[in-house]
Amino acid sequence: MTLGDIIRNYRENNNITLGEFANACSLSKGYISMLENNINPRNNKPISPTLPSMAKVASGMGIDLDTLLKMLDKKQPVQLISDKIESSSPLVIDYQKPDQEGCYQRISEYTARFLDLYNQLSSTNKEKVVSYTKGLLSTQQMEEDVLAAHTRTDVVQTPEGVQHDLDIMNDDSLWE
Repeated sequence: MTLGDIIRNYRENNNITLGEFANACSLSKGYISMLENNINPRNNKPISPTLPSMAKVASGMGIDLDTLLKMLDKKQPVQLISDKIESSSPLVIDYQKPDQEGCYQRISEYTARFLDLYNQLSSTNKEKVVSYTKGLLSTQQMEEDVLAAHTRTDVVQTPEGVQHDLDIMNDDSLWE
């Protein structure tokens, strides 16, 4: 069954409206409707809910996420990472593929998102990514070196001192 089938059956068996179910899940009525119909009206493609959304649906049904996931058929897509990346607290997930020793790795959401995109590239484009990344790292190191070379260590910097230094640098009469 798809998630939409499960939601529809649950609502019909418990005689609750779409709005009541949405409230129980802390999700919008429109999103529940999209899940039930298994179509995103913006692009007319099957909807791929995130695990946090599925956890809310499971909670609204009074079951745990694991039980809900076991009810799904293999055709139901599940988005493991969100499109929104929160820089303050990256999500740590178990990556789907084991490493060389057969162990699963715990990686950040950023890394999982990057690996997912990288794995979709052709081998030629993967080489371009490696080359581009090396260039970025080189540029980053140079920027850090330049900043470190110009950092004043002989005095404690204050906002007033920084402004004074900027005033001197911007006063053309002092540079004639």
